[in-house]
Amino acid sequence: MFGYGDADADLMIVGEGPGQREDEQGLPFVGRSGQLLDQLLGEIDLSREDNVYIGNVVKCRPPGNRDPRQDEIDTCKGYLREQLRLVDPKVVLTLGNFSSKLLLRTETGITKLRGRAYEWWGRFLVPTFHPAAALRGSTRVLEEMRADFALVADVVAGRLRYEGATAPEPAPEPPTKPIAAEPAFDQLGLFR
Repeated sequence: MFGYGDADADLMIVGEGPGQREDEQGLPFVGRSGQLLDQLLGEIDLSREDNVYIGNVVKCRPPGNRDPRQDEIDTCKGYLREQLRLVDPKVVLTLGNFSSKLLLRTETGITKLRGRAYEWWGRFLVPTFHPAAALRGSTRVLEEMRADFALVADVVAGRLRYEGATAPEPAPEPPTKPIAAEPAFDQLGLFR
């Protein structure tokens, strides 16, 4: 499962990797976690079909749904890097411990990482819980996810404020992307 969504998205969501159903259907976040993700996106006036791109650290489901091994991550790392370059989002939203720790290169857990936007690769990265954690967790997890999604909306809209400072200066116009005029949901069209 390569990825899905708007190739010109302001928001790119990065999960760990596809589960069994995602691997079978070739689409990210299907099922209950996907429904919750769609609901949270809707609450900030976004949808996976419009202005959102969803990818994963690894592109295939690891056997037994285990965490990806380093060699699997290394194999897929270039694809994720190229997705980020081509989509060129304003903000990256990482879902859960695995993608957040990996992209921020930290051992700090998601509970301590979430709740703020990090400057990252010329854009912002906002870590939050995985939707599955909210489905099996308390209402506190869901409310904290809502706060993180509100932070994403602020970054996308250019309203992010730094501690005691003013909003960031607008980013320069991104370079023209070498993407042919194709349907926005053609997953492999990103590399043509």
